[in-house]
Amino acid sequence: MMLIPTHHFRNIERKPEYLQPEKCVPPPYPGPVGTMWFIRDGCGIACAIVTWFLVLYAEFVVLFVMLIPSRDYVYSIINGIVFNLLAFLALASHCRAMLTDPGAVPKGNATKEFIESLQLKPGQVVYKCPKCCSIKPDRAHHCSVCKRCIRKMDHHCPWVNNCVGENNQKYFVLFTMYIALISLHALIMVGFHFLHCFEEDWTNLLKAYGLNREEMAEAGISLHEKMQPLKVSSTECSSFSPPTTVILLILLCFEGLLFLIFTSVMFGTQVHSICTDETGIERLQRKNQPREHTGSWQSVKETFGGDFSLNWFNPFSRPCQPEIPSDKDLVRQVTSLSDTETTEDPSEETKEEDCVEVIDE
Repeated sequence: MMLIPTHHFRNIERKPEYLQPEKCVPPPYPGPVGTMWFIRDGCGIACAIVTWFLVLYAEFVVLFVMLIPSRDYVYSIINGIVFNLLAFLALASHCRAMLTDPGAVPKGNATKEFIESLQLKPGQVVYKCPKCCSIKPDRAHHCSVCKRCIRKMDHHCPWVNNCVGENNQKYFVLFTMYIALISLHALIMVGFHFLHCFEEDWTNLLKAYGLNREEMAEAGISLHEKMQPLKVSSTECSSFSPPTTVILLILLCFEGLLFLIFTSVMFGTQVHSICTDETGIERLQRKNQPREHTGSWQSVKETFGGDFSLNWFNPFSRPCQPEIPSDKDLVRQVTSLSDTETTEDPSEETKEEDCVEVIDE
């Protein structure tokens, strides 16, 4: 049971009939931990597909335009292993963030029988979500896309087609981190590739194909010889033509720069939210009001799964499983009921001992 200020309340009802039990279906039996979760949202599914397509496009350009044609095998092998490992971890983190239950509150448990079983005393209240008919624990918010109340909901991200909550925030942080790393890695390789190509291969190709008729005659080169494939002594820049290579690299450069900025900002805001133990929604609701924070290091360990180890960076390891809230955790205590808004007549104040305090949030 928690103490909460009365100014957060609105539309307090004092009758169990307000719960409209006929509209609240009892929640199904909870599934096992790790059950796959998937949101059927067209926009989110499209964004998730685009995310995979962009990562695979970067994979194609890095491998078939820059690394495989290169004759520096050590450079190609090292960068190929690093880039593919980061891309695999990024996509694995994306899948875990998308297919993990972010912390959904049981749907339809705001029934008359359940509320009466809590045996609320005068001054005690429970939050009810009228959209999903659930009793909301502390720090839970309703998502209009997922159509569920999510514990410690930070925001709904269409790129992972899921909410970011207490159960999948680790995977979302890893996803943004690995995307930022492969974007930075790709930008560095594009820069080296451009310098290498302009300095060697493309310079030689332009010089060779730029010979005019007078230069050809002076050099004794026939038209038939000029049409033959050129044998450039330097290492081959790409298996594609120079214009195609330039277009592919420019698109990759634009994609990498855009996603590097975006994911770096998202990574920073998520780490800040974890360290301060305050979600993005709570920060917007609080505005300039101070809020008591828990220990930052403890919040980090709870999010990433225990003490610092390599499992922090492993998208296949689970974070610390939060304790399942008991029925007592759903009950909150108000400091005073004199300032709360009510839709009941004053004549019913005498029935306070037998009433149910329900807050429609």
